[in-house]
Amino acid sequence: MGKPVIQVEDLWWRYEGRKDWALKGVNLEVDEGEFVGIVGPNESGKTTLVMSMNGLIPNNYRGIMKGDVIALGMNTKEYQTADISKRVGFVFSDPESQFLTMTVEEELAFGLENLALPVEEIRDRIRWAMEITRLEEDFLEKPPYELSGGQKQRVAIAAVLAMKPDVIILDEPTSMLDPIGKTEVFNVLIDLRKNYNVTVIVVEHRLEDIAYLADKMVLLYNGEILKVAPPQEFFDDIPFLLEHYVYPPEIMIAVHKLREQGLYSGKIPLRFDEGVKILEEVVKG
Repeated sequence: MGKPVIQVEDLWWRYEGRKDWALKGVNLEVDEGEFVGIVGPNESGKTTLVMSMNGLIPNNYRGIMKGDVIALGMNTKEYQTADISKRVGFVFSDPESQFLTMTVEEELAFGLENLALPVEEIRDRIRWAMEITRLEEDFLEKPPYELSGGQKQRVAIAAVLAMKPDVIILDEPTSMLDPIGKTEVFNVLIDLRKNYNVTVIVVEHRLEDIAYLADKMVLLYNGEILKVAPPQEFFDDIPFLLEHYVYPPEIMIAVHKLREQGLYSGKIPLRFDEGVKILEEVVKG
């Protein structure tokens, strides 16, 4: 991996009007080209943490902040969100919340026009972003609200990608999608992971989808980071995850139980098909 692109240093954050700190002394480093999965139960501070990475916190929310977040050399206390977001893109769980225009084409062009890019470069970037997100050309004239959930989320991702950020953050991008929509979005993330040097940070509940994609997993609990590890190490301690209300895929739990019973001594599988193969081998004896 490359140099650090996000550095969270002893970060504390408390929203205005709240008694409790949403984040408590968080330290985290994300390197260039990494795919980082952030997990934890509801109200653990996941969204607060990722919003701090592109300056939404402290610039767009009232509260008290201690510590620092450095995004690509920019201290978020010293730079405006608009400047940081050119290089650190953010995709919300509800794509409609970030749509500002009446057609997909206008949506994809909006940020690029604000950069005052030449028309031809805008067209090239839109084509490039649509290719990555598998959006058909006939989508361009459609209103975003007419699209399916998965299509809307892909438009939101494409609009961020067209800006060519160094880092893209997705906050529970599949939480409102059906299985087809979830597959569409994760196919895009797989493509980004394999073919482009974009640093990807994802907050996600669907651990089966990010377990095999991530370079690093982060467990946030009650505003504190309890564990940072590569997926193989992260999922090796199933009881620890369950104790903190993080629920690994059932296939991992099944293999863990086999290991507890002495029927299997290998690693916890990160992919469903790997887990099925282990179960079949144990049954065959």
